[in-house]
Order: sequence, then C-alpha cells, then structure tokens
Amino acid sequence: MKRTIIMIVAVLVVAGLLIKKPQMTWKQSILKAAYPIIMFMGKLTGQSKNSLLNKDQVKPIDSFYDLQAVKNNGDTLHFSELKGKKVLLVNTASDCGYTGQYEELEQLHQLYGDRLVVIGFPANDFKDQEKKSDVDIAAFCKVNYGVSFQLMKKGQVIKGAQQQPVYVWLTDPIKNGWCNKEPDWNFSKYLINENGLLEGYYSQWVSPKDIPIN
Repeated sequence: MKRTIIMIVAVLVVAGLLIKKPQMTWKQSILKAAYPIIMFMGKLTGQSKNSLLNKDQVKPIDSFYDLQAVKNNGDTLHFSELKGKKVLLVNTASDCGYTGQYEELEQLHQLYGDRLVVIGFPANDFKDQEKKSDVDIAAFCKVNYGVSFQLMKKGQVIKGAQQQPVYVWLTDPIKNGWCNKEPDWNFSKYLINENGLLEGYYSQWVSPKDIPIN
C-alpha cells in the first residue's frame, strides 16, 4: 500500500510538471496535480473527519451580523446583508497543497448560491503560502480556478494582535457562544447557519463538498 501511494504521488508530480499552466509556478502546478492524493490520504488516515460541531446549537453572545470585513476591492461587506443565508468562511492561500479547494468552493457557490455565501479570507499565516497582493490573488483565483465568490482583503486569521475581527469572533467562545478553535492551516472552514449561529468548524482535510449545506 505504501509503495502504491508513493508511486501515485510520483505520477502526479510528473503530471504537474508536464501540464504546467502559464499562469502558475512549477510549485503551484505540482500542488494542483497532487491535491487529489492529498485528500485521499486524509480519508485513508481519518483526517477527513476533523471537525467540531455545535451539537447543542449554542447561540452566539455577540451577533454575527454586527461584523463587517473589507473586500478584496476595498469595499466593505456588512454581514447584516447575509441574513437568511448560510455562510461558509474559509482562510485561503495560493501556494498550498489544499489550494485545489478553490475549485470545490466555487462549485458550492454555483450550486447553492441562492442560499449559501462563500467568503474567502486570503492569509499568509502558514509557511508564507500567500505572498501575493490582493490584486494578484484575485487574478490567480479567477484565471486558475474560476473563482467568482467573494474574496476579502488579505489579513491575519490566527489568534494575535492583528487577527481580523471576523476571526476574533469565530475563535472566541465569549463572542460566538462555544468555539475557540483557530484555523489549523490554510483552507480551514467555518459554517454559519441562516440565523447567524456558528454550526461547525471543518479542517483543511475536509473537502468543501463534504460539508453539510442542506
């Protein structure tokens, strides 16, 4: 089994080299080709079950709808505009093994756009995997993954003095009611229900397509 996995990874790396896209670096091409095997390994090892759920349906103390964030283009998104829809918030990066999730997130956006809002928060918090400017991030996502869901201005998502207010809320049980979990890595995901309740946290190992939207 181990030898088979190594061979599959080797084939994907070679494929990444052979099908390098002009808009991507060699690293990005290899990571895109390797993404399926990364997720397969997650399922094989049980990592794909890494999630925290609000089973008791604990309501937030501070309203999710009082929050706001700066969009990639400099405009402000007031979360009060999101009432009545589910919201999936994801910290993203361009040079990560999980960057392939951009495509899956876009699929969710297209499939459930009438009742789900997908919001990407680019961040350079993990191994310098998002060094691009906001303009370049938007272009990279559009050209390589067809992203049309909303991207926010790049900022800090992990706990610290510069943590974005949205992520302060997501990781502080005094505010959201129960969750103190900060992102483990790029493409960690938080799901908010139609009433502003934080339903769950899903790690990078969990495919966006495996998150219960219905």
